[in-house]
Amino acid sequence: MNISLRQLTAFIKVADHGSFTRASDQMHLTQSAVSGLIKELESSLGIVLFDRTTRQLSLSAVGRHLLPQARRILNEMQLFENEASSLTSLAQGQVRLAVSQFAASSMPAVIAQFAKKYPEIDVSLLDCSAENLLRHVQDIEVDLGVGTELEFMQADDDISADLLYQLPFCVVTPDDHALAQKPEITWEDLLDIPLITLQGPFIEQVTAELDERISSHIQQARYKVNFMSTALEMTRQGFGITLCLPYMPEVIDWVSANGLQMRPLTQPIKMRQFFIYQRSSRALSPATIAFKMFLQTYFSGHFDDLQHI
Repeated sequence: MNISLRQLTAFIKVADHGSFTRASDQMHLTQSAVSGLIKELESSLGIVLFDRTTRQLSLSAVGRHLLPQARRILNEMQLFENEASSLTSLAQGQVRLAVSQFAASSMPAVIAQFAKKYPEIDVSLLDCSAENLLRHVQDIEVDLGVGTELEFMQADDDISADLLYQLPFCVVTPDDHALAQKPEITWEDLLDIPLITLQGPFIEQVTAELDERISSHIQQARYKVNFMSTALEMTRQGFGITLCLPYMPEVIDWVSANGLQMRPLTQPIKMRQFFIYQRSSRALSPATIAFKMFLQTYFSGHFDDLQHI
């Protein structure tokens, strides 16, 4: 069996575009050349990758099964080339990073600082849902992933996780709110007060291991929104109070400048953890190792104050 990278590339391009014509444009080949590569691949494998009709071209059942593996092979080849070129010096290299929602907001500043120290290392950023983060790492579409402990609980044996930082769950209230006058705000203090919360996995983590009455009150919040910026503005306008993480100094500054207070919740103090994820079975390139170490150093100092606001 003799399978070439050009054949696999043609397979992926045709699958992605659903057309030999568009795939040939992407590969800068003639349509007949791309069609020939697919026929050679099918002949070598002894299978049919595409179902063809006069009107439609679509992946066969076998083709759908093999497509992710073809992507992984090409990704591995790209990594091989990148890592080989970066072995000579950290002045060269590429790092591919995936981050989930809360980690994404702080990452551009990190990358900007890293670029000042290593201007020739290119860092690409993929912001994605928490559900897809580990898939991108597993399929070697990225070198590193940064996300919360929710991903950690879903990781398989081939994914390693290093704790990057942790932040306390906080409540944001107007300066003139009754809770703002208390020296300490507990979770139980939230009962009977209108809440504004984020939808999705955030609520699951907030309510984990809390008293049933408090969990129920949070889960049945009067207002549920998609973005923290919306929750904060609604708090400023007096709709209720909201829960958040002090994940960016800019957010803390905005809260303070707009007549609001951000206070950690106690009894219990609940922390949300963020991890660096990578494939256990593959070595990181020197450029990726440098970026990972930079991340760890950056966050070890950057969030010291935020963890104890």
